[in-house]
Amino acid sequence: MPRNKIIGAVEIGSSKITALIGEIEGGRELNIIGSAEATSMGVKKGEIVDLSSVGRCTHAALLAAERKAGAQVDEVFLSASGAHLEGFTSTGTVNVRDADNWVSEEDVRSAGQSARQKALPAGRCYLVHIRGAAYADGREVENPVGMQAAKLEMKYWNVHADEGRITDMIHIISGYDDGLSVEEIIPASVAAGRIAASDDERRAGALVVDIGAGTTDFVLYRKGHIVHTGVIPVGGGHLTNDLSIGLRINFKQAERLKLRDGKAVLEKGDKEGHVMLEGDLQIGDRPIPRLAIARILNARVAEIFSIIKNRLGSAVSPQAVPGGVILTGGTSELPGISEVGRDVLGVDTRAGTHPAWVTREDLRDPGYSTTLGLLFFGLQGQSLGERKTEAPKAGLLRRLFK
Repeated sequence: MPRNKIIGAVEIGSSKITALIGEIEGGRELNIIGSAEATSMGVKKGEIVDLSSVGRCTHAALLAAERKAGAQVDEVFLSASGAHLEGFTSTGTVNVRDADNWVSEEDVRSAGQSARQKALPAGRCYLVHIRGAAYADGREVENPVGMQAAKLEMKYWNVHADEGRITDMIHIISGYDDGLSVEEIIPASVAAGRIAASDDERRAGALVVDIGAGTTDFVLYRKGHIVHTGVIPVGGGHLTNDLSIGLRINFKQAERLKLRDGKAVLEKGDKEGHVMLEGDLQIGDRPIPRLAIARILNARVAEIFSIIKNRLGSAVSPQAVPGGVILTGGTSELPGISEVGRDVLGVDTRAGTHPAWVTREDLRDPGYSTTLGLLFFGLQGQSLGERKTEAPKAGLLRRLFK
C-alpha cells in the first residue's frame, strides 16, 4: 500500500515563523505529528525584506518540525500576507446552452472562466479565484446544475499579489531540502477564517479578523461564501512600539508589559493604579500608570477596527453579519479587545474557537489559526478556489504567472 502523505504548513510572520506537519491517512484523516517555531528575522509588516534571513529562519522551523515528526515533508502549503495582496469581485455571465434551459456543469465552467479572465497589470499575479454565489435567472442558488434557467451568473472573489514577493516565498521553500515544493499559497486571512469561524457562523455571515504581530488580516463571509479579504499593515508589534515610545522604555520591556499588564479598555481602577516596569524593585525599576498603558493600547486597537470599518462600510453591520465579528491571532488575546471591536464596528465581537479536530491543547492557541487552516486545505486537496485552466501537475510558479 502507498505510504501516507506528509504535508507541511508554513506561516512566515513578522515575529515568528511557524511550521506544522500533518500526516494524511487514507486521504481522509489528518494527524498533526510535528510543530516548531523560529524567531522571524527579515520580515516587516508581513512582507519579506531580507530573503536570506527569512530563508534561514524558515528552514530552521521546518527542520525542527520534521525532527519532532520523525518524517520528511512531501509538499508545503504556505500562507501569504502583506499589503501587496489585493482583491476584487467579478461576475461571469453565460446564456444556458441547452435548448430547454437546463443548467449543466459546462455552463458553470463557462461562467467561471468568464469571471476569471480579467487581465492584471504587469508585475501582478493571481493568487486564487474563490468561487462565490451562483444566480439562475437572478435568483441566488446553492448549486445551479440541473436547474432550469436562461441565464447563469457566477460571482468570484479574486486575490492577486506582487509577482516578485510571491516568487521570493516559493524560492524560500524550494531552497530547503533539495527543492521542497510549494503545493499552494493561501491568503492568511482565508486560512485563519476556516479555523476560527464555524460552518454555522460562515453560513450566517461573519467577519474574521486575524491580528498578528505585523499585520491584521480579515475575511468576510456571506451565506458561507468569501466576499472580501484584506490586509492592514498594523498588528501587535505596533501596540508594543506605541508603549515603547509613549512610556519611554525599550521594545523588550514594552512587550513584557503588554503581555503582563496590557489591556485595550479603560476601567475605573486604572485612574489611580500603577504597575512596576520590571517588578523586581531593582535599579531602573519604576511605577507605570495603568491609565497610560490602557490609553495607548486602546488608541491603536481602535484604529485597527476603524480601518476595517472604513474599508468594508455597510458590509459590516448586525444585519449583514449575523454571525458577528470573530477575532483570532496572537493579539486577539489582549484583554478588552473584543469590547473595543464591538464599540467601533457596532457588531457583536468575540474570540474565535478552534474546531474539535484540533485536539492538542498547545495548538488551540489563536496564534496557530493560520497554519491549522493551511493543513485543513491540504487535507481537502486544494478546495480553496480555482485558477486558470491548466495542467494540474504544472509547477506553482508556472500556474501563478501563466
